Amino acid sequence: MCEANAYLRKQGEEDELFLENVDRVVPYEGDKLMLEDIFGRRKIIKAKIVELALVDHKIILERE
Repeated sequence: MCEANAYLRKQGEEDELFLENVDRVVPYEGDKLMLEDIFGRRKIIKAKIVELALVDHKIILERE
């Protein structure tokens, strides 16, 4: 499987799991991202991608 888990980075804290089994990340309404998992569940967040660790199956997001 090629999906990844998305984490929300908070300064000075451990990355917090935002969504598991992410299959798609799509720009949404300019400054937001829409993440969709393999089951079709969607979450929208105003954040930017700060790191893609594809071998580790991680997407690191940070709120703007």
